Amino acid sequence: MLYLISGPSRSGKTLLAKTILKETQIPYLSLDWLMMGFNDGIPEYGIHHLLMPDELASRMWAFLQGMIDNILFEGHDYVIEGEAMLPELVNTLIKKYPGKVRAVFIGYSEVDVDDKMAIIKKYSTGENDWLTKESDEYIRDHINNMQRHGRVIKEECVKSDLPYFDTSADFTETIELAKDYLLKA
Repeated sequence: MLYLISGPSRSGKTLLAKTILKETQIPYLSLDWLMMGFNDGIPEYGIHHLLMPDELASRMWAFLQGMIDNILFEGHDYVIEGEAMLPELVNTLIKKYPGKVRAVFIGYSEVDVDDKMAIIKKYSTGENDWLTKESDEYIRDHINNMQRHGRVIKEECVKSDLPYFDTSADFTETIELAKDYLLKA
């Protein structure tokens, strides 16, 4: 089974992937790693960390789809998480591979920006956390952008009949619900 987790930055995608790894030993791949490989290794492809998630998704999709085709051909259980997947694109994979792909989208479309900023600062992952090194104004702007993106994702999930989990109110419980949805037998 291939498990796909997508949504805006800071919505809980990596935490969900790490939780699944810890509980099931199913490995995960962060699309951030791939994106930074393009960013730093082959910048001429125009895939870089300053793109908005929808643009990043459209630029990476052909590569990602080829990779997914091969993962499914090999028959391995795998989790892929990252911003670079959109509901309409994921839906094409689910239809192409019935019973072999499960996906969730996570966002925070209703969160208070100042509350989210405080949470980001409280739970940052240390010196490797790129966002917490930025100014409060930058972080607030990033949250607003990701919140808008999350609202679009939420609407697209409804159109594509895909699950959307909003972490605005109860982050931990919502991540657990998304995990249970993905791993249901």
